Amino acid sequence: MLWTLIRRHLRPYLPHVLAVIVLQLATVLATLYLPSLNADIIDNGVAVGDTDYIWRVGGVMLVVAVVQVITAIASVWFGARVAMGIGRDIRRSVYTRVDRFSTEEMGRFGAPTLITRATNDVQQVQMLVLMTLNFMVMVPIMSIGGIVMAIREDAGLSWLVWVSVPVLMVIVGFLVAKLMPLFQRMQDNIDDINGVMREQIMGIRVVRAFVREEHEAARFERANAALTDTSVRIGRLFVIMGPAITIVLHLATAAVLWFGGHRVDAGLVEVGSLTAFMQYLLQILMAVMMGTFMFMMFPRAIISARRIGEVLATRPTLAEPLAPATLAATDGGATVEFRDVTFAYPGAAAPVLDGVSFTAPAGRTTAIIGSTGAGKTTLVNLIPRLHDATSGQVLLDGVPITDLSRADISATVGLVPQKPYLFSGTVAHNLRFGDPGADDQQLWHALDVAQGTEFVAGRTTGEGEDVATGLASAISQGGTNVSGGQRQRLCIARALVAAPRVYVFDDSFSALDVTTDAKVRAGLAQHTRGATTIIVAQRISTITAADQILVLEAGRIVGRGTHEELLDSSPTYREIVDSQITVEEPV
Repeated sequence: MLWTLIRRHLRPYLPHVLAVIVLQLATVLATLYLPSLNADIIDNGVAVGDTDYIWRVGGVMLVVAVVQVITAIASVWFGARVAMGIGRDIRRSVYTRVDRFSTEEMGRFGAPTLITRATNDVQQVQMLVLMTLNFMVMVPIMSIGGIVMAIREDAGLSWLVWVSVPVLMVIVGFLVAKLMPLFQRMQDNIDDINGVMREQIMGIRVVRAFVREEHEAARFERANAALTDTSVRIGRLFVIMGPAITIVLHLATAAVLWFGGHRVDAGLVEVGSLTAFMQYLLQILMAVMMGTFMFMMFPRAIISARRIGEVLATRPTLAEPLAPATLAATDGGATVEFRDVTFAYPGAAAPVLDGVSFTAPAGRTTAIIGSTGAGKTTLVNLIPRLHDATSGQVLLDGVPITDLSRADISATVGLVPQKPYLFSGTVAHNLRFGDPGADDQQLWHALDVAQGTEFVAGRTTGEGEDVATGLASAISQGGTNVSGGQRQRLCIARALVAAPRVYVFDDSFSALDVTTDAKVRAGLAQHTRGATTIIVAQRISTITAADQILVLEAGRIVGRGTHEELLDSSPTYREIVDSQITVEEPV
């Protein structure tokens, strides 16, 4: 999976990779040539007192050293460009795939792990690419070239190479085998701690309202302790690696000096050659050590690539049609039709909707009411195709929504969700989400209809030179710096700016007081005239004027008609009406 992921995103950067290979080849050749020149100076210059020879060969060494530095810097620059580019492209691929996920896929993965996979996991792969590009040429050529050059200087000491390198590789193999499961556990621990933190940040008001800070702190402490424990265990293995490699290097140096000294004393090798051999042996071991550091990153990168691959390999259930149909261009509303629609969430024992059939005529208002858990939100979520029906069909103007492109559906259906959400930015930025080309006049008109003009005009955010008012005032992520009612009105205005043919309000007036609710509905009646309106509501007063009311119970439509008709024909509807009247009577 790691190789497949890298190969897929490496293609645009092949010229850069070729440059890295050429530059590193030049760097390694220069590095291998320097000890030989140093030996030549010692044997043919220092030993015989030839100063001119020392200056001449020393000048060559200086030129070679400068070439080595320049090519090394250039190879790292090209390697960094490739690694950062691949990281950017993988993040883009993950984001693009997640952006197309339906609620089903989002629920299967969960937000915390998707965030980790798009950030931390991508970073692990990115760092591996950087390390690989920096060492992929140097390590093998330095190792092989170093062995050849060492044997060239003194074949009698070559056995030290064949002993030192395998010992180092055994140590590396042992550590990698131990680290692989720990890196998998670490990524899971990061998912867990992200999940806990996200829940606590999103639900901080609930935590404080129920004075559960200590309980949540204990949850975080457990997740934090698990991550710390895994990190410490990984750290212990890394602590072992440093001294183990150092011991091998020191023992190899001592062995060269001991056995090489005897060979110099016996006249079998020159002092310069012995010095060069020791440098080559250290270069070989250093190359193996750098390769070790690179391979130490492989286990975690493999785990991360596997997790990224799971996201990229997941095919969204809400696939775009190969040959999308188009809706007839018209200024009027679109007819919404449900034909024997059944929907069940994955793994659920029973369907949420069972055989639902109805028609919401174009230009009319259809209201949906029912008890909590009756399936109202699930039903309206099928209209903008946030889910696909398990069986049956949902149609817009007679065309199944599965045959329409997402862009067509979005342009036709405007949804104000049950839980309104605003994005960080300004009021204008949020309102233009449905129509980026809308001018300020259109925004103010939508706010006027949604009864948001007064509070938006009076908003001021920032200080000093950064102060902003009205449409330019800042909105925090999620809309946390406005009240629930203001958030709902801004979301209603956002839908109005988009000017769709079908408006879907999913309990979108619940945070409004009765007076504001009535004003918003009066404004909507004028603004949405000609469009199809579908309203999910809990208040009877919100839906009494609807052209058609559907009563939903346990996923089935148990009553339909106008307010007056349902009072006579539907016991469920009458029970809802009576319960609300009873509640209001003492007031």
